[in-house]
Amino acid sequence: MIEIKNLSVSFASGVPVLDSMDLTVHDGRKTVVIGESGSGKSIMLCAILHILPPYATVSGSVCLNSQELLDMKEKELRKLWGAQLAYIPQGSSNSLNPLMPVGFQVAEPLMVQKKENRPKALQKAVQWMKKLKFGDEDKLAHAYPHTLSGGMKQRVMIAMGVIAGAELLLADEPTKGLDSERIEAVIELIKRLEDKTMLCVSHDLQFARAIADDISVMYAAQQVEHCTCEEFFSEPLHPYSKLMLAAMPENGLQVTTGFAPPNSNTADGCRFMTRCPFAHEQCYLPPPFLSVGSRKVRCHLYANSC
Repeated sequence: MIEIKNLSVSFASGVPVLDSMDLTVHDGRKTVVIGESGSGKSIMLCAILHILPPYATVSGSVCLNSQELLDMKEKELRKLWGAQLAYIPQGSSNSLNPLMPVGFQVAEPLMVQKKENRPKALQKAVQWMKKLKFGDEDKLAHAYPHTLSGGMKQRVMIAMGVIAGAELLLADEPTKGLDSERIEAVIELIKRLEDKTMLCVSHDLQFARAIADDISVMYAAQQVEHCTCEEFFSEPLHPYSKLMLAAMPENGLQVTTGFAPPNSNTADGCRFMTRCPFAHEQCYLPPPFLSVGSRKVRCHLYANSC
């Protein structure tokens, strides 16, 4: 479905805020990219969508069904948005128009992409909300965003993304700011979209465990591990991945000390070295992104097992 090769992003300093990202999301699979704030997760989505500021420098390749997105003009991209790919932005409260009813906003992609008339589009919007089991859908269609909970707003954003037929969903922190009950509602909705392909970034490991087929781990602008969800939660390879899981409440809240290095200080060596309990002399050299079986990991510890 979507293939990302050597994707890098930098701003005025020239220092990459996303460094040589490689990732393939196959049809029907859901990949969640996890990592600390500032690791490059959301920048990756913004680069795919061409919504970075004009002073950003982007290199590499992003192919959607063999179409190179990075070379497309905005007019060409607009034909894809909603029809082939959809973006669910972070912060649903700021993404819905407060002056328009929810039903109209869900229906709008049909009017723009499919050229359907308003009554027909609104009818389909209600049908989609019923399909996704929003509850009291006819009333909800006439409600305004300020009357909805944060979880319901997020679910509305997801409905807007899929209604025009987009097979690929790009989601930025879809559970951020939601309580556990509303997170469960978002998880259940995403599970109903079993035929859709999804590339999602999140801090929420429990959310990732619930919806992901594959996990990609980011640290200091680099991808450090890629594996299936089951492999990540049962036997992660990278030391950072191991420490992330150790910090989960059910694993004893073993908090990792230290901070990710600033982007200006990531040129040499392993970027996790100063926080890694397994660091050794070889870590002063940049680690390659190694294949270990069907998995990928950026760590010198596995150099002899490839």
